[in-house]
Amino acid sequence: MERLCKSIKVEPGDVVMLVLAHQLNAKKMGFFTLEEWSRGMQKIQCDSSAKLERKLEVLRESLNDPVQLKSVFRYAFDFAKEPGQRTMELDTANIMLELLLSERWTLFSKFQQFLKQTKSCRVLNRDQWNNVLEFSRSILPDLSNYDFDGAWPVLIDDFVEFVKGDSTC
Repeated sequence: MERLCKSIKVEPGDVVMLVLAHQLNAKKMGFFTLEEWSRGMQKIQCDSSAKLERKLEVLRESLNDPVQLKSVFRYAFDFAKEPGQRTMELDTANIMLELLLSERWTLFSKFQQFLKQTKSCRVLNRDQWNNVLEFSRSILPDLSNYDFDGAWPVLIDDFVEFVKGDSTC
């Protein structure tokens, strides 16, 4: 992975590497199998690192499409969690959330602060993970359209209370 990043002139922590891993349907973070690489590069129509380098901006911009963002976001959960685990460690979740939402969600820094301060959350399950994206896309920054009686996970309810200053997290 490091050699690839050097070859295509991109940092390993750049979100485009997550998008590429999604396109390749990579199973393990930091590695691409020959089969994943071959099938994925054919899928994105690249047969050299030079062509891949030219395609990076298209891959990065694909996250501006809500359907593609949702697909990459959901993929990121399985990709980033430890194999065999049903949850993602909070430190890993923070890194992935920062990659995917820091520039797309006005309340991201508050959510990150909430996750750091809360004592009740050390891992995120798939439902919580998926709902963070839905919350970020559907709830206004002033939270005026948030319904506490909605079907949000408790984590999201706690976050809303935190933002409104009613929480002791």
